[in-house]
Amino acid sequence: MKMITAIIRPEKVDEVLNALEQNNIPGVTITDVLGRGEQGGVCLQYRAGKMQVKTLPKTKLEIVVPDKDVEVLIKIIREHARTGKKGDGRIFVLPVEAAAWVRTDDYITG
Repeated sequence: MKMITAIIRPEKVDEVLNALEQNNIPGVTITDVLGRGEQGGVCLQYRAGKMQVKTLPKTKLEIVVPDKDVEVLIKIIREHARTGKKGDGRIFVLPVEAAAWVRTDDYITG
């Protein structure tokens, strides 16, 4: 099993979630986060002057899938989260040793 962690633009979340649902990938954890990369921050104009904001709002999606589904999942996220501009995000693939369900006694490894 692998955990796919995708950091994407907040405005692309619904599009990505719809695509995941259409591809029978129902389980996802969604977290609002702040971050910065090549895009850097933004300069905001207020009445009192300008203010440099060094982080930008992003959304983190975490999805655990069997190894065989990793490439398909990455393709779906890329296709639906991409704008072609700096700040589109990153996708990370991490190993998952096991998963246990709270409601039931189900436990799977690997």
